[in-house]
Amino acid sequence: MSEKKVYVGMSADLIHPGHLNVITQARVLGEVTVGLLTDQAIASYKRLPFLTFDQRKAIVENIKGVAHVIAQNTLDYTNNLRKLKPHFVVHGDDWAQGVQKKTRQAVLDVLREWDGQLIEIKYTEGISSSLLNQRLKEIGTTPQIRIQQLKRMIQSKDIVRVLEAHNGLTGLIVENTQFKKNGYTQQFDAIWMSSLTDSSAKGKPDIECVDLSARLVSLNEILEVSTKPIIFDGDTGGLSEHFVYTVRTLERLGVSAVIIEDKMGLKRNSLFGTTVAQTQDNIDSFCQKITAGKKAQITSDFMVIARIESLILKKGLDDALIRAQAYIEAGADGIMIHSKESSPDEIFAFCKNYRQFKKKAPLIVVPTTYSQVTESTLIEQGANVVIYANHLLRSAYPMMQKTALSILEHERAKECETWCMSVKELINLIEPEHQKNNTYPIQAGR
Repeated sequence: MSEKKVYVGMSADLIHPGHLNVITQARVLGEVTVGLLTDQAIASYKRLPFLTFDQRKAIVENIKGVAHVIAQNTLDYTNNLRKLKPHFVVHGDDWAQGVQKKTRQAVLDVLREWDGQLIEIKYTEGISSSLLNQRLKEIGTTPQIRIQQLKRMIQSKDIVRVLEAHNGLTGLIVENTQFKKNGYTQQFDAIWMSSLTDSSAKGKPDIECVDLSARLVSLNEILEVSTKPIIFDGDTGGLSEHFVYTVRTLERLGVSAVIIEDKMGLKRNSLFGTTVAQTQDNIDSFCQKITAGKKAQITSDFMVIARIESLILKKGLDDALIRAQAYIEAGADGIMIHSKESSPDEIFAFCKNYRQFKKKAPLIVVPTTYSQVTESTLIEQGANVVIYANHLLRSAYPMMQKTALSILEHERAKECETWCMSVKELINLIEPEHQKNNTYPIQAGR
């Protein structure tokens, strides 16, 4: 008589004793098939897994007691269960509450169709994937790991959410800010290293007068305090001969992507539009720059993204679409379409036409002036990445200015204390790692 079928769904990003306990007890019931959640399934309700699906599959296939490993493409088990019709589904008992509560109920409902049974294993105390993930985050990351994340996120998530940072403190904000919504944890996926905010924070205009060496100082501050992938604002990219060295430098540091805009001459911020003189590069010249950048990179993970200024400079939709096709053919890993209009209509028109392209690259949008548009709408329009390009600096400056004016007006600081964080909070804002873990570095000579 053939063994009974047992189905175990899991992410298996960081294998721990809890996973092994579930598999061991499942094997007692019959032949075990593991439904391994894909990157897309995991990213739909929490962070992108550290390991790729293929890496996780190779590990699970070699766990004693596992007979088969198949992909589970959604958090919902229903499709796989109806195909296999297992006698048992085995899971830890920690999913009765929270984001997987509905998933559990769906499993119970579908099992009734053939009198299947849900077996819940007692949760292994003192260990969890979330805790292990937090410990890994405290350790940090490496350039190789960081650089790969952006492409994986674009492939796995409905939309990649990016926020600007211009120093270590803002890098920490992007890294750590989370919001619980409907049982899911909302967070930023990546960091935008903005030329505008980096220049402004240094008291300089956004005209490429802050050279790469100075930009790298800010970049290193962010790299030291974050683990998220970084998209670097490369302005025009400069001369093609110079751009190749920019690519090599950024790639070596672990930056995931550089975005360059198709303008030439003195760079002026795009939101000036046609009120200041701005010259768009010709298509052939910009394509050569893209190709040169792609040839310069060492890994296949680094991305060169082309930013199209046609709508900004009133060249029209057709020009923007022609350029998008040409830049993709030249090797661009993504297309960023920009607009300074308060209405998203021209962006939506571009998206509609872009969706018809036979050959596409990920589409990046920056809703600075059309900020009323929600992420769900951008997903519907076909956007893959949304960048909130300058909001941390824009929100910080007014409050700092308000504080300075208050001190001048009242000739004391008492009035501004109501909107300032306490000195104690400031002191404890950046807690040294050795204090977090109640350990202290060994001093030389002791």
